[in-house]
This record gives sequence, structure tokens and C-alpha cells, in this order.
Amino acid sequence: MKFFIVCPGGLEAVLAQELQEIVARPEIKALGRLAVDPAPSSLTGGVGVEGPLALSMAINLHSRIASRVLLKMADGPYKSEDDLYRQAKSIGWEDWFQSNQTLRVDITAQRSPLKSLNFATLRIKDAIVDRLREQTGERPNIDTANPDVRIQVHLTQHHATIYLDTSGEALFKRGWREEKGEAPLKENLAAGILRLTNWQASMPLYDPMCGSGTFLIEAAQIAMHIPAGALRASLVGSPNQSATSSWKQSVVETGFGFLRLKPFLSSLEKKNWRTFCDTAKTEMHRHQKDTVAISGSDINEKMIAICKANWQRAQLPGLPVVRQLDAIAIKPNVDLVQEQKGVMVFNPPYGERLAMKGGDSDRPHSFGDSKTASMQKRRTSREPLVKEPIDPKFATLLDQFSKQLKDHFAGWEIYVLTEDMGLPGHLRMKESKRTPLFNGPLECRLFKFEIRGRSDLQKS
Repeated sequence: MKFFIVCPGGLEAVLAQELQEIVARPEIKALGRLAVDPAPSSLTGGVGVEGPLALSMAINLHSRIASRVLLKMADGPYKSEDDLYRQAKSIGWEDWFQSNQTLRVDITAQRSPLKSLNFATLRIKDAIVDRLREQTGERPNIDTANPDVRIQVHLTQHHATIYLDTSGEALFKRGWREEKGEAPLKENLAAGILRLTNWQASMPLYDPMCGSGTFLIEAAQIAMHIPAGALRASLVGSPNQSATSSWKQSVVETGFGFLRLKPFLSSLEKKNWRTFCDTAKTEMHRHQKDTVAISGSDINEKMIAICKANWQRAQLPGLPVVRQLDAIAIKPNVDLVQEQKGVMVFNPPYGERLAMKGGDSDRPHSFGDSKTASMQKRRTSREPLVKEPIDPKFATLLDQFSKQLKDHFAGWEIYVLTEDMGLPGHLRMKESKRTPLFNGPLECRLFKFEIRGRSDLQKS
């Protein structure tokens, strides 16, 4: 069977690496013939894999970078909505789910000649409903909020591909985040960035603008061998989430989409799933007491509290090593590491406002003035990244931050995800590498800086 593993744009290469590691796991390798497509040279938004049905369960459980695991059901040429209807109706949907289950259909398109994607979506829904009604005498209902089954369709100029989604809710929703809405930095993008930094669990990691703790929690789970899907798979205790959590029902309680598809309910696939889960539990138990040199800080006291709460809901031991601190005063945590060299990674809230002293009542400051911030929010991924002017006072703050890095983080590698192409100039530092990434619809850059320190600079 053929699958397409969706990921944030720019992470295709590291996703391919991760998938190679997943298929090399002994319990997964035992499934039989497995193949991962080569990493694409352009932004394709994902990577293809081939293997038995159980492979999708393993990827859903273990992949930290994937957004969705899509099973290819059919593909072929099309010219009109009627062609899409016929293609969708030819698929034996009755073999995959019950007519009393709810359904959702989503379409993405590149250069499609169709005038209305909404009408195309409607025709595909009609085809699936008509097929099930003819085969079973009943029709499924549509539920766009919490469907049992999700169908994904991708259209190019002349070609249509229909997928069955095995993930359910997007995989970046790990199940530990309580606040409503999506985080500014999705968990799978954070995991992909950590892989791009080449950070290893034995190395110190520091986030000076940790916010809700996404980088820290992803890194801790990586270091302790906790799968990305651990909460959905009930490998750890259910997080103590409040009734107001918008993701609790769809992520923690309903789990993965494949759990509601007929072929995955066979005795063979249930056995495979138990094997994957049992092996993951054994691995987690072996690393549960591993020490990690992961720490962070944030100027906002409330964000520190949220970070600690998220850490506990992620079922990580103890509390994270985080503190309320202005970025211009940061230093390596000597209590965690013997050698003061490691990786710093952070995602400054570009296009949003930062509190200079923390808390809601304190005087705010922005990455750029209010007009620039508004322009940044409206910019689409098709528009070029530009160097934006910033407030002179914030330019002074960045200069102080740069001096702190040079004084106290010599030997460290600094990675910054930002929408502002002028950031290296604002920091008065020359980046050694820049990687294009997409944070949702926004095109960003991951800048890498190598801190040499003042003594090294004087020698050169």
C-alpha cells in the first residue's frame, strides 16, 4: 500500500530521515517490504512511503514531524466535477467504514481548472454517500468538527488523488496542550527544527523565549524516548485536562483515525498495534530515569506557569527547569551541564507583542512597530520575505541580547525561527545558515548563528 506523509513545508528532508529510522525499528521491519521515497528537492509538503497497512499505525505513533498519514485510495485524470464523482464512487468505501459513521472531505489544489473547490468537495461527498447508500441502504452524516472518518483529495491541473486519513486530528496535536486554539509554533514544526539543529539528548538545550514550552517538551520526550503519539495510544496516563480544553475530546479520548477504520480492527492488525505499543512502553521504561540538560526562560510569568502545566500534562517527570527572566540577562544553566556548550533554539513572537517586564499590565514591546506587525500578519506565503524596520528601542534590546550571547554562550549554536529577514542585521551577527520553513501559512527562516566569543574574535 502507498501512503503520503504530510509535514510542514521545509521539513521534507528531515521527515524522510525520520521515516527511515522508523521503518528500521525491528518490530516494524518485521512487517515485510517497506520503502521510503527519497527526500524531495522541492517543497512538496510530505514524503511517500510504501508498505503494509500496519506501517501507517507505526508512523502515526512514532513520527514527531508528520502532520498526517494518508492512505492512497485512488488517482487518475479529471476534467470536471463529474470525473471526481465517478472516481470517488468507484472506491469500496463500505470495506473501510460503517455507514453510521460521520464523514468529512477536504480538498487541496494546485493549478486546478475547476471554478469552485466547494462544489468539487460537495460532489465527492455525494459520491461517497451514494456509494454507501447503494451498498448498505444507509448513508453517513457529515461532521466537519469531529468526524469519525476523514477523506483528503489533492488536485493538480489534470490529476486527482484521493486519500483516506489514518491520523484523525492532525498529529501535531499531541494531547497535552490545554489552552484553546492552535499554538503559534506547532509541535511537529518544533520537532523538525530540533532535528535540523542536530541536537542530541546528551547536549544542553536552552530556549530563552520558551513561551508555553513547545521546544522543551518535544526535546524532553525525544530524550526520554516517549513517542509523539504516546497520549493518544494511552502509553502514559491521561493528562489532567480541564473541561474547557478544545482538544481533549478529539485527541486524547478518540485517539487515532485508524482506530475507526474496519481493516485496522482485524485480529492481525490489533496484534500488530499491541506489539508496537508494548515495544514503545519497554523503551520508555528503559529511559524513564535518564537525565536531560534542557532548560528555558521567558519574560512573562504567566507563560512560565503555562509551560510547567503543559510539562506535567505531557506526563514528563518533575517540573521543567524554567524561570522568569529577561532575554538580555540569560546565562547557561551551570546546574545542568558541566560543559558550557550546547544548542539554543527559540521562536521570537514576530508579528506579535512582547512584554518587556512580563505580565499583562507591563509596558509591551513589539518585534517591529504596530504597522509592521499588522503587515506581517497579512503577508501570505507567496509574498517575498523582506527586511522590516523595527522600533529603535527594540533594536537596542536586540543589541543587548547579542552582547549577552557573545559574552556567555561562546561555542554554542543558536537557532532562531523568524519571519523577519532582517534579524541577523538587528543582532549584528552573520548567520552561518538559513533554512526556509513554513509556520502554518507563513514563510519563515531558521537562522543558525555560531557564537565564537570575544576572545576568539580578537584573535581573528
